[in-house]
Amino acid sequence: MDADDLIRISIPSDSAYLALVRTLIDKAARLVGFAEDDVGQIVLAVDEACTNIIRHQYDGRPGERLDLGLRLDERAGRIELTLRDYGPVRDPELFRGRDLEEVRPGGLGLHIIRQVMDEVDYAPAPGGGMQLRLVKAVTTARVSKDRGTHGGK
Repeated sequence: MDADDLIRISIPSDSAYLALVRTLIDKAARLVGFAEDDVGQIVLAVDEACTNIIRHQYDGRPGERLDLGLRLDERAGRIELTLRDYGPVRDPELFRGRDLEEVRPGGLGLHIIRQVMDEVDYAPAPGGGMQLRLVKAVTTARVSKDRGTHGGK
């Protein structure tokens, strides 16, 4: 994460702490100007990403470190999140959701994340582990509708 992150937190790799992350993301997305349904989707995507890190990068071990960086751009209606773990470095090409034709519970987190967010980038983190960057912008149509400008009128 860069030194210019607006908000930075570290949590243990324990799902009990994800409620704090969900609350932070909910409030941050509202500050940026996302509509209610978009806020819920962003919170879900970040929750899925954190859960995947805990489950797959840390094999469910509590007490490992998970860092979250958050940048808010209220003028542009944009939120950028960076999740960093300290687990094994993995090939980003291996991060794939299961085949959607396969009917069974679980394995949809990556599909949800990619469906909700505008940008999803996995990369090895400096010094080890992996870094996930998620970006979402308020759509122009949504901004116009929510602000009552109806296309600028």
